[in-house]
Amino acid sequence: MDWDMLVAEITGRHPEIRLSAMFGMPCLKRDTGKVLAGSWKDGGITVKLTDVAQREAALALPGVALFDPGMGRVMKEWVHVPTSQSERWVGLVEQSI
Repeated sequence: MDWDMLVAEITGRHPEIRLSAMFGMPCLKRDTGKVLAGSWKDGGITVKLTDVAQREAALALPGVALFDPGMGRVMKEWVHVPTSQSERWVGLVEQSI
């Protein structure tokens, strides 16, 4: 799966979710403006998982880590999911909705 396929899948299921951008990064947002997920520059995605158990389960997957946008400070509710876990992207984004 790639970002475009993920966007089509999620926006097709959830009309309240739209493609947008945040600081130049393509992202998925709710109609309220809240960001759920983004396409990171390495080809992976970032996903906001506010539920602790869901976030811990995601972090247990190989290659998944807390998201660091490059300033040396991780974003505690966000995970970075590499392309090697792309088969799990839809499920993880669904959890963020």
